[in-house]
Amino acid sequence: MIRAIRACKTAAEERGVVRKECAAIRASIDGNDQHYRHRNMSKLMFIHMLGYPTHFGQMECLKLISSPEFPEKRIGYLGLMLLVDERQEVLMLVTNSLKQYPVSRNICSAEMARDLAPEVERLLQFRDPNIRKKAAICSLRIIKKVPDLAENFVNPATALLREKHHGVLITGVQLCTELCKISSEALEHIRKVIFAISLGNVRLLTHPLTPSTIALGAWNQQQRVAQIWEKCTEGLVRTLKDLANSPYSPEYDIAGITDPFLHIKLLRLLRALGEGDADASDSMNDILAQVASKTESNKVAGNAILYECVQTIMSIEDNGGLRVLAINILGRFLSNRDNNIRYVALNMLMKAVSADTRAVQRHRATILECVKDSDASIRKRALELVYILVNETNVKPLTKELVDYLEVSDHDFREDLTTKICSIVSKFSHEKIWYIDQMLKVLSKV
Repeated sequence: MIRAIRACKTAAEERGVVRKECAAIRASIDGNDQHYRHRNMSKLMFIHMLGYPTHFGQMECLKLISSPEFPEKRIGYLGLMLLVDERQEVLMLVTNSLKQYPVSRNICSAEMARDLAPEVERLLQFRDPNIRKKAAICSLRIIKKVPDLAENFVNPATALLREKHHGVLITGVQLCTELCKISSEALEHIRKVIFAISLGNVRLLTHPLTPSTIALGAWNQQQRVAQIWEKCTEGLVRTLKDLANSPYSPEYDIAGITDPFLHIKLLRLLRALGEGDADASDSMNDILAQVASKTESNKVAGNAILYECVQTIMSIEDNGGLRVLAINILGRFLSNRDNNIRYVALNMLMKAVSADTRAVQRHRATILECVKDSDASIRKRALELVYILVNETNVKPLTKELVDYLEVSDHDFREDLTTKICSIVSKFSHEKIWYIDQMLKVLSKV
């Protein structure tokens, strides 16, 4: 069927082939042909991706899901995700089957999430680690769909942070991160539980995390809070440190980088824990500096870790030295041959300007070169960044560079470039002669 559709020369010819196939599939459905049911569903999914109506095959998804055979069940769930909309009532018929086989995380209505939440919560404590991993993935979908259910998953999610199984640990970290974003109560509880795990003191789980509940001798309040957050992130920091310093491990290695996916998940969780709290941020400074300085930047996986590390550094509470290090990493990204890496670096530098303008100014020459890049999106973003960096000190050399480039710039880019130059000249022109001179140059080169 696919070969026949691709061989069509016109849209009308394609519609004819699809119409003939759909008629054959309808006849097979009416005849309750069980032998070809899964093949018909595969055809319907392809037809659906071409944009043709396939609603007549929705009930076939339910029949395949209820099949005892795994290959047919798998095709049924895949068809359910593609052919059935979350708002349709037919989903109510599949809820019981999902309770028995919770393998689908890509389709979930709010009602279905509420019905399945207790079952998924139970599976988070199941003996088989593969089941716990899949249950954690399902939990992510549920709390995104119904944030009110987040508190039900806090305790099971934090328990996953003790796991030795790699798959369970990485999904557990991701689940805890999402809980921190959704609920401030969950964030405080996860901080408290991580602190208790690090100390090995289970009694702390039953008390709020305040200086009065963990008085440590005659320490003053500031010392106590600093000690709390040092312990709070200790377990996560230790795991991240082990990853950063670990030797070559082929099991989770990607292009010579050890387990970049777990690296990134841990950095995101540390970001959630450190944001808005100076003591928590301070406790993770050393490991963030270590990851930023030791990770290789000549590999895609290494650049992904560095990018997440930069985002974490820029999100947690202020640390001048770390932020300079993060901005220098972004400066190196600007020299990368990959357009995607340069583009995300420019985006991050746009955010970093408000935090440390001086550090970003050091990379002004490289940013200016990006204005002349062959990629239109990079040119536009770099021009916006240069416009932000202009001040009383550098306005004349930057304006000269932009005016000189105006003559050779692409026609499509010339309008934006001219607008920015005129705006800069008008904003910083304290000398009328200089203002007139620049305007005449722009007029002569446009």
